Amino acid sequence: QVQLVESGGGMVQTGGSLRLSCAASGRTFNISAMGWFRQAPGKEREFVAAISWNGDTTYYTDSVRGRFTISRDNAKSTVYLQMDSLKPEDTAVYYCTPRSRMGDYLYQDTGDPWGQGTQVTVSS
Repeated sequence: QVQLVESGGGMVQTGGSLRLSCAASGRTFNISAMGWFRQAPGKEREFVAAISWNGDTTYYTDSVRGRFTISRDNAKSTVYLQMDSLKPEDTAVYYCTPRSRMGDYLYQDTGDPWGQGTQVTVSS
């Protein structure tokens, strides 16, 4: 079973940047797509970004495309989310989670593990 630990969250002002990291344990990291979801207070959890096992394919939700960049380092079993030009509406708890296929990021509940989340707060 893969275990996931997110880090890098914090509080920044509008226009600032943060880099989230998700360190994974388990032998399947290098063959798994990896992605990020977020959940804002009072809202449902939503997809943010995903990256294929070899880094060749990336997906982004429209609201973050051009501002966020997902990447991975398979040697370190870590996936990153570089967040630039942050807005107050990006405030949320951010979670990483693996999937067998990129298309599975259309679904919330696939039985795949989730990290504990890291809080991102963007002040106006």
